[in-house]
Amino acid sequence: MAAWCSRRGWPVFPLQAGHKTPRPGCGRCRKSSGRYEQHAAADCPCIAQGRWCHGFYAATLDDDRIARWWSERPVPGVGVATGSAGLVVVDVDCHTDGPVEAGRVLPGFDVSEQDAREVRTGLDTWQLLARVAGGPDAAEAVQTLTVETPSGGRHLWFTAPRGTRWASSAGGDHAGRALGWQLDVRAEGGYIVAPGTVTQAGMYRAVGEARLPARLPGWLAGALERTGHLLQSAPRPRRAAVPNLARQIAAPQAESAWARAVAATALAQVAECERLPEGSGWSTKLNKAAFTMGGLVAAGLVVSDADAHRALVDAAMQARPQREKEAHRIIQSGLIAGQRQPLNPTKDR
Repeated sequence: MAAWCSRRGWPVFPLQAGHKTPRPGCGRCRKSSGRYEQHAAADCPCIAQGRWCHGFYAATLDDDRIARWWSERPVPGVGVATGSAGLVVVDVDCHTDGPVEAGRVLPGFDVSEQDAREVRTGLDTWQLLARVAGGPDAAEAVQTLTVETPSGGRHLWFTAPRGTRWASSAGGDHAGRALGWQLDVRAEGGYIVAPGTVTQAGMYRAVGEARLPARLPGWLAGALERTGHLLQSAPRPRRAAVPNLARQIAAPQAESAWARAVAATALAQVAECERLPEGSGWSTKLNKAAFTMGGLVAAGLVVSDADAHRALVDAAMQARPQREKEAHRIIQSGLIAGQRQPLNPTKDR
């Protein structure tokens, strides 16, 4: 399993055989040792020398080191350094500790007392998050690598959008950032147990059909950003100003000035979401803009459907670069619907 993870670009390190915790390092690096010397993990010479000191700080993709570490007996478990692997893993606990106070269920969202009373485990929290954050109707519909833990919980693995960094957090039982009650986040500065690892409590077993992580979905990225987990976003490419985009796609007709104004207004409403937090209606505004652009296409006031699509994508990515897949879906649906109702410059002013 260590080699399988490494081939996918996920740095690995050994866990104690039969446990989910990192394998202890040398005496100089163990705080419980009488030979311990205080030092920063990142500066430890043991790591450069091929030792597994300091847990996920020692994670590697080196084939020789991996072969040597996992030739030991008893065979260590496999830990994956989530931050350097570009992974965001939601650790869904399944301890029956509910109900919980409404304000602690999903810190980033308003939760009613009725919804809070129905939350008994982290699985309930996850399903509620999917509903209120605009995810699928059932949280189980998320198609990604899903690992069942020995305690009955779930690890949901996702790949982070390129150029983004996300913070780890505990699931609402401690002060500080939290995605939701019994929802831990494993990302920067954390690690996750790889599927196939066996502990004294049981095996971490992949369930469902997916065997690879899906890209972090837009609704979940939005919820994580809303709860303070986004550390760094991808640099946003320079894009043409909205009026220029509208001018470029307007057909050369007498009504083109009106069409440019309509297109510019629709695109601007989407692009301006860049200044607004998640949950401010970006998807609704994008759908409305696509519908409007579809009407302009049907009326022959926009050069082509492809040009309208390109302009909408530019505006959408300016506002929400991490939600590209969702944007394309909304745009395509809106354009098709809008083309059934051509805009008329003499009637729709």
